Amino acid sequence: MWAKLWKVTYFRQFSCRVKTALSLVIIFLHTYDLGAQARGPSNKPNYVLIVADDLGFADLSIHGSQQIKTPNIDALAQEGARFTEGYVSSPVCSPSRAGLLTGRNQVEFGHDNNIGDNQPGFDPQYLGLPVTEKTIGDHLKPLGYVSGLVGKWHLGYGSQFHPLNRGFDEFWGYTGGGHDYFRSLPDGQGYLSPIACNYKTPGPITYITDDKGDECVGFIERHKNRPFFLYASFNAPHTPMQATEEDLQRYRHIPGKKRRAYAAMVHRLDVNVGKIVKAIEENGLKENTIIVFISDNGGPVESNASVNAPYNGQKGILLEGGIHVPFIIHWPGTIPAGVVYDKPVSTLDLAPTFVELSGGESNQAKFSGVNLMPYILSSKSTAPHEELKWRFTISAAIRQGDWKLVRVPDRLPMLYHLPSDVSEQKNVALMNIEKTEELLKKLGQWDVTLPHPVFLEGAVWKKRQLDLYDMTYPLVQPE
Repeated sequence: MWAKLWKVTYFRQFSCRVKTALSLVIIFLHTYDLGAQARGPSNKPNYVLIVADDLGFADLSIHGSQQIKTPNIDALAQEGARFTEGYVSSPVCSPSRAGLLTGRNQVEFGHDNNIGDNQPGFDPQYLGLPVTEKTIGDHLKPLGYVSGLVGKWHLGYGSQFHPLNRGFDEFWGYTGGGHDYFRSLPDGQGYLSPIACNYKTPGPITYITDDKGDECVGFIERHKNRPFFLYASFNAPHTPMQATEEDLQRYRHIPGKKRRAYAAMVHRLDVNVGKIVKAIEENGLKENTIIVFISDNGGPVESNASVNAPYNGQKGILLEGGIHVPFIIHWPGTIPAGVVYDKPVSTLDLAPTFVELSGGESNQAKFSGVNLMPYILSSKSTAPHEELKWRFTISAAIRQGDWKLVRVPDRLPMLYHLPSDVSEQKNVALMNIEKTEELLKKLGQWDVTLPHPVFLEGAVWKKRQLDLYDMTYPLVQPE
């Protein structure tokens, strides 16, 4: 009898303990859920990718410009990480953006040229970012993100290439490579094409850099309660050289009409970067939003009066001036203020960084780049890349550590030791034959594995590129 009574007592005590434990679990889960709601709809970071168009490396005050003041862009670098060895994957707009948005070296899927008119022998159905490739928007959509593009697309005109069919939920902008800053026409073509938008009827252009800033603010305010990716694709300071009269007066002390207009256009770009940052702060998103600022390629010195100092070269070629760009990542509370990272990184790294931080698996996407966060935050002391490679129509290049080799059709290879020759003034290929042969072989072996381009730009540009290698470029800051 005592044994039976003990069993009944023990069972009651055990049942009571189980009920108590279950109650505590329910209370904990309820409390956790309330905490999650208090933190907002998601703790996944938002992304704002700000891309300047044809910005010279030297033309930010954070890079030493004495003529142009860019306090808002400077603040992003001062409060976050500035990459002194930041590269794009191409020296011109369309292929650079194809690599940027896919995280894959664009020549590995045939996007080797700039988009222009379709050339004889090519199928116009392929004149754009191949539909087989996924964009950042495509990768983030199943992870719960809304994606928006404000501004320039330049990755194809056909409906199959349209941003709304390539991972973006909202689009305000134009599919071409540039636009007039003050005008558009209902039936306009090229730089006068009408603004396209799928969420409202676009009003008249005021000044397109300001209009883009306003649309970016609107996107942030509409989607502040869910994870978002905003591709803020400016066309400043790309030609045509058009600035507001107010900004031209601000820079009237600068000699030269073109340089003066350029400075005014960069100033207005900086103002609108500040507008975007302010919207993020005012909506309580500052510590949960990653802002990236880059240029799509180096400045085209002769066409917009940009300066890439101390780098030699310009847009269109594979000397440093064409591919070495401003590169800033801002994430308060996670990236310490004032980080200066000095190992080579690429815009190909942005897509895998965004995907992994959002909970996706970048190893399934065959990205060319890597997640930069472990390197920025010092959990990885090695360099993100052993080497970087480029091919653009007639030219190719490879950077391995401190060495960089450039190959073009009409001359011997150019080899530079970058730490001792940052401006690429001394070709040491013949003095370092073994290194030259090693890098030529690596570059060539990669080159022959690449597919044929899916489209070509006009042949006139090939000769133009060769000529750019022979130009003289400013290597010091203008006063």
